[in-house]
Amino acid sequence: MDTPSVYEQVASLAQKYGWEEGDNIVVEMAGTQVSGIDVGEVYNKKWQSPIGTRKCNKEAFIVIKNLSRDPFESSKPMDREHKPQHPYEPVKNV
Repeated sequence: MDTPSVYEQVASLAQKYGWEEGDNIVVEMAGTQVSGIDVGEVYNKKWQSPIGTRKCNKEAFIVIKNLSRDPFESSKPMDREHKPQHPYEPVKNV
């Protein structure tokens, strides 16, 4: 039996989780790093890379998201007055 292709594996997962044609599906690369330091024209190429250079770590992985079914909701203010169990009391210097 042949190993299923990546496409077949993704299609199988989409079916398993009830994703439908037309859902907003995004594929992202994770486990990467981007250089944020401007090293200038002369730099040690072994240890440094120019600003904005993306490197994939050995443990990099692919993330498949269905944004149509993302349960994310922004936080909302409490519907009551905030009364902590242990009120804050400043420490007095002795």
